[in-house]
Amino acid sequence: MKKVKYYFNTHTLRYEKLTTPLRVRLLQVFGYIAASIVTGFVIFAITFRYVDSPKEKYMRQQNNDLKQNYSILQERLKELELKMDEVENRDNTVYRSIFGSDPIPDSARVKDIETKKEVKLVQSMGESELVNSMTDQLNNLSLRLTFQSKSFNEIANLVKNKEKLLSSTPSIQPVSNKDLNRIASGFGYRIDPIYKNKRMHAGLDFSAPAGSPIYATADGIVRDAGYNTGGYGNRVLVSHGFGYETTYSHMYRIKARNGQTVKRGEVIGYVGSTGKSTGPHLHYEVHRNGVPVDPIYYFYNDLTPAQFDRILKLAAASNQSFD
Repeated sequence: MKKVKYYFNTHTLRYEKLTTPLRVRLLQVFGYIAASIVTGFVIFAITFRYVDSPKEKYMRQQNNDLKQNYSILQERLKELELKMDEVENRDNTVYRSIFGSDPIPDSARVKDIETKKEVKLVQSMGESELVNSMTDQLNNLSLRLTFQSKSFNEIANLVKNKEKLLSSTPSIQPVSNKDLNRIASGFGYRIDPIYKNKRMHAGLDFSAPAGSPIYATADGIVRDAGYNTGGYGNRVLVSHGFGYETTYSHMYRIKARNGQTVKRGEVIGYVGSTGKSTGPHLHYEVHRNGVPVDPIYYFYNDLTPAQFDRILKLAAASNQSFD
């Protein structure tokens, strides 16, 4: 039951019923509503500022998990980079050295253009600082792994060709020389027998009786077999591949033919004294990538260390050449 209020009217000296005007009632209602709105807003602001919603709690937990996982990934990336550095170092200083292959420069392992393409591709998944940082590191590691994979494929091919490389590398003496007394003149500047001045002697001279057999020092293909007008006389040039070529000059008779495939130890001709020669001998040269090299270092298949030391001293003697 609604409570009725009265007030004492001093003019009429009577108690009269209290009635609230409509305007006052409306103001009271509006005041109440305004106070409620302000109070609600304050409570909402405080709650929004200091109390997380369930979704925010979930996202905050996710963020913390991502940071923790990122730290773990960072450690793993460091370990992988250390291992990658070790593999690249072994690739350059060990594996490729075994097969005489040039090391891969670092600039070839990391290409700037490819890096930018990969970064743009991966960064399209997100723009946060963590994602960008991880993208850079993963991209760099990915490129290094790609180049390392190519390098190992090349090394695998080198392994497959190792047997062929060994058979194609000059490694025996071109004439029978068991007593090690047939080297007459070595590689380097020697006195020319015709002009009597020092000239570059680009091979070894083996003295031997005319008609002594001459052997191919490695597997290869005969590229030239005939008389050479440049002073070499009857000469055979054998291409072995892998940058190796050998020449056999001043022959009495040539046995090999142009285009013939020869094996190490196969007779390709006989010792003579044709061309610019002062006596029966074999002038033998080894070329590596088109450059004459000292043949004395390509006799390792049929010499002991002691024999090699002895023959090295004989070849080093500064005497007169035979051609």
